[in-house]
Amino acid sequence: MSDELQRIMAIDDPYLLLREVTTRLADAQQEVTELARLRRRVVQDLHAQGLSYAQIAAKAGLSRGRIHQIRHTGPAPEGAFLGRGAVTVATPLRRDDERGRTVVAVDDVSSGKRLEELARTYGLDVTSEHVPVSGEIDLNRDGLIVVCGPRMSQAMWDTYAQDPVLEWQRAEDGPWTVVDRQTGTVHRSGQDSDPARPYDVGYLGRLSRPDGNGSLLAIAGIHTQGSLGVVQLLANDLNTLWGQVGDHQFSTLVGVEYDPETSEPRSVELLCPLYRHDEEAAA
Repeated sequence: MSDELQRIMAIDDPYLLLREVTTRLADAQQEVTELARLRRRVVQDLHAQGLSYAQIAAKAGLSRGRIHQIRHTGPAPEGAFLGRGAVTVATPLRRDDERGRTVVAVDDVSSGKRLEELARTYGLDVTSEHVPVSGEIDLNRDGLIVVCGPRMSQAMWDTYAQDPVLEWQRAEDGPWTVVDRQTGTVHRSGQDSDPARPYDVGYLGRLSRPDGNGSLLAIAGIHTQGSLGVVQLLANDLNTLWGQVGDHQFSTLVGVEYDPETSEPRSVELLCPLYRHDEEAAA
């Protein structure tokens, strides 16, 4: 019996006991999920290296059937791309100056809900919150996925500024762009071009928290359709993204052709490589 379990069992106050047991069960379930994810990942990695299930079983002291079962059941390893155990999805509130009230953009709501649904399919516990109009948000937390561009939050502006390759900039004529320092390419939304067209650019990156004790997943579009495109990329290609960057810090850009009536992505493509920040720093 663990010391933690003994501590909980010794609590006399029934209400405190109920609260402590509930919290501990939630924590334990998250731990079980992540251990199962890690176990499946190890088996997949060993099998990808050329070992048969029988060889893995023999070396691990398990049956071949058990190894085969682990390989094909349980939470998929690529879910760790989004977070471990639990994630919080934050989307921005906006100020409607005409009506003098706080609102949410429909596309931001859609992006947030789809991210929440995606995370749940990988066995992650999910909560949601808003980045207030002030832009103030505590980024020094585990499991954060923030859908918010730099112009809406100083905290996110400072976070995006860490990126060694991709830089948010205002064009001389006013609109926001993203500049690829590696190639010199300036990526611009179709909404801000002449003639305008239903095309946007989305940013996806895993960036360092302000306290340096972890990272967060940052998603933003030049306009809201770009964020929707990033979410669709995650839904369609999470396994590929995980295989390329794992849990390393990185960033990339996504081009999104969308339906002008609904803002729904029609096609999504990467506009640049997935830039690993540790490799860029070493270059």
